[in-house]
Amino acid sequence: MKKLVTEFIGTFFLVFTIGGAVASGSAFAPVAIGAALMVMIYAGGHISGAHYNPAVSLAVWIRGRIQPLEMVQYWAAQLIGGILGAITSHIVTDNNAATEMAPSIAGTTTIPLLAELLGTFALAYVVLNVATSKATAGNSFYGLAIGFTVMSMAIAIGGISGGAFNPAVGVGRALGNSIVGTGLTLGSAWIYIIGPLVGGGLAGLTFNYLNPDDK
Repeated sequence: MKKLVTEFIGTFFLVFTIGGAVASGSAFAPVAIGAALMVMIYAGGHISGAHYNPAVSLAVWIRGRIQPLEMVQYWAAQLIGGILGAITSHIVTDNNAATEMAPSIAGTTTIPLLAELLGTFALAYVVLNVATSKATAGNSFYGLAIGFTVMSMAIAIGGISGGAFNPAVGVGRALGNSIVGTGLTLGSAWIYIIGPLVGGGLAGLTFNYLNPDDK
């Protein structure tokens, strides 16, 4: 249960920060988001592994570090945290329309879907290598590396897909905003399920291929 509570807290504050940072209109929003993920990873990494992302949990399962049931439980805690974090950010920002989750390119889903896949692959690939690899065991930079990955991907392609790279972020914000906001973005929620999960799965397979002896 402690692991699930940790996953809930970390995901809640990640999504809450995303909503508030985006609504602020600040050019430093990606920095705030990456920093929020970083500090939550350092806060909860020793308890749950600090996934805060169903796609990362999928990658970690493929890598062989968690069991299927534990992965599903992580998903539930992450999605609940994401939905409540989105609702809270929407309320705190006084229903700022910027907290809505939707691709930035209208008329096509292929490019945003690809952006989510690639961004999540990069994130999960870094997580596996800095937080689960024997070669980097005991390092103190894992949270910083993961936070900077999210920040860099958000700057590079966040303007294309919305920059979730995380089903708990994309789906959580879409569902949360449909409850307290306009609900207009719910139809694009599938992009933030398929893209990140495929990206996370590919990252897990890639890690296993590159590190066959790291079991």
